[in-house]
Amino acid sequence: MKKFINQVDDLLVESLSGFAAAHRDIVSLNLDPNYLVRASKAESKVVLISGGGSGHEPLHSGFVGYGMLDAACPGHVFTSPTPDQMLAAAVAAESGRGVLFIVKNYAGDVMNFEMAAEMLPFEHATVITSDDVAVENSTYTTGRRGVAGTVIVEKVVGSLAETGADLAACKVLGDRVNSRTASMGVALTSCTVPAAGRPTFDIEHHELEMGVGIHGEPGRRREAMRSADEIVADLVSAILEDLKPAQGSEALLLVNGFTGTPLMELYVLYNSAAKLLKRHGVNVTRSLVGDYTTSLEMAGASITVCLLDEEIRRHWDAPVHTAALRWGR
Repeated sequence: MKKFINQVDDLLVESLSGFAAAHRDIVSLNLDPNYLVRASKAESKVVLISGGGSGHEPLHSGFVGYGMLDAACPGHVFTSPTPDQMLAAAVAAESGRGVLFIVKNYAGDVMNFEMAAEMLPFEHATVITSDDVAVENSTYTTGRRGVAGTVIVEKVVGSLAETGADLAACKVLGDRVNSRTASMGVALTSCTVPAAGRPTFDIEHHELEMGVGIHGEPGRRREAMRSADEIVADLVSAILEDLKPAQGSEALLLVNGFTGTPLMELYVLYNSAAKLLKRHGVNVTRSLVGDYTTSLEMAGASITVCLLDEEIRRHWDAPVHTAALRWGR
């Protein structure tokens, strides 16, 4: 294992400290328990808090800031954050309008956020993201996994919260965005969790894992490497089968890298996916390409489609200023 680390046990704190120092104008770091909050606390708005295991950066810490999250709770690599982190972050960020947790559908994340919610002394609600169409159940989940579509939920609901909308409205929109969003990923290589010191799974140079999870969980099948167009056809087919969009539907297309795939190749995937969606009567009017929900150094990518309506489009377009996503401000 070759990684830029000092001691494995110090990796998370050193990484968080570097992130907070590099973006001190946007975030503030608390250690023990670990959480990040906005450098300038928002006043009189619904507070959005998310979190999950580290190793998926910029999710979630990179999306703390104006127009998205108010706080993020990073767990150890691929490990759920603890209820005390979530509770402390909520108390630090809450501004009188309640707290909305945005939680990816993994058993540990859901359980710990539920425990934290039970201890909150103020109004709260939860949106659970479940956009991964690859598998219905896995070792880590009951139901579909939450993956890159989480970014879209955080952005759209984050914008709504900035307008002063109440907690109920934020939850309703979050659930609606999740229901209109579907993702599917593919891996070309495994990743290596630093504490393990070896690849999470073994895969031959001529193989790919179709439908892989962001922790390296198995997907639908292991198969031979194929052309980009053929791979995208399988990914998009699974997404369309799930969403069943009407002819003329408007969509946001997110091509997300897992970190180990060059941007050049991600744009090849985008080109192929956009053309395929057009042939199926889906108009791609918004797009995002890059590494947003990653898996350490894994080579691979996911495709996410969110069916837009006027409200979702408006809040996607609204200004945002975070370490990893910013426009219009």
